[in-house]
Amino acid sequence: MQITECSYRYRRWSSFVLESLDYELNPGVTILLGPNGAGKSTLLRLAAGVAQPTKGAIALDGVPSGHRSYRRTVAWMPQNIPVMAGLTAREQVAYVGWLKGMSKSSAWESASDALAQVELSAQENVKMNRLSGGQVRRIGIASAMVHGAKVLLLDEPTAGLDPTQRRQFRTHLTDLRPDVRVMMSTHDVTDLAEESDHVAVLSAGRLLFEGPTSAFLAHAPSDVAPGRRAEAAYSALTD
Repeated sequence: MQITECSYRYRRWSSFVLESLDYELNPGVTILLGPNGAGKSTLLRLAAGVAQPTKGAIALDGVPSGHRSYRRTVAWMPQNIPVMAGLTAREQVAYVGWLKGMSKSSAWESASDALAQVELSAQENVKMNRLSGGQVRRIGIASAMVHGAKVLLLDEPTAGLDPTQRRQFRTHLTDLRPDVRVMMSTHDVTDLAEESDHVAVLSAGRLLFEGPTSAFLAHAPSDVAPGRRAEAAYSALTD
C-alpha cells in the first residue's frame, strides 16, 4: 500500500487533519502510535477506502483506493463496532464477508473460522445485542479477518480486551499468512510496540517516525529499564 502526498480535511474551510503524508505499508505488523487528535483514525479510514483524500493518492498494487476491488482486499476495523441487533454473531461476521464479495456459503463457513480465532465459537448463535463490550470488539476483529484480506487496518483493536484476550490477539496476528500486512493503532505503547515489526508515530497529521521497531526503541535513553523502552522511545519522539 502506497500513500502519496496525502492530505485530508473535513471541510473546505477547516484545517488539514493530515498534510502531505508519504508512507508505504511494510510487510508484517505495523503499530501506529500518536496522541489523541493526531489523525490516526483518519489515516486508517483513508487507507480503508472509506473516505478519499482531499489531495494525493492511496493505492494497493497500483489499484486506487476508490475502486471496489481495492476495498475487497483491504479490511478495516473501526473504533466503534456497528452492532446489528437482529443478527447473531456468526450472521454479522458472515454479512461482512458477503459485503466484501464472498459467496453466501463461503462467508458463512469463514465466519465460523474467524469466530474460532477470537475465541467466540460458543457465542456463534448469540444475538449481537446480548454480547458484552469486549465480545463485540472481538466480533470486529473476526469481521476484519473473515474474507482473507491482504491488508488489515485495525483502529484500537485491543480496547476493552482483558490481558488474556490481548495475548490471544497478538497470537492471532503472528499466525496470519506471511503476505498479510497489518497496521493497527493503539494508545497502549507498552502492550504491543516491542512485538511489532514496524512502528509509525503520527502527530498533528505528520509522521514523526516510521521504521523498524528496533530503530524506534533506539530512541529510548540507554538507562531505561527494558520493560519501559517503548514508552520512553515514544516520549522522546513526541515531547
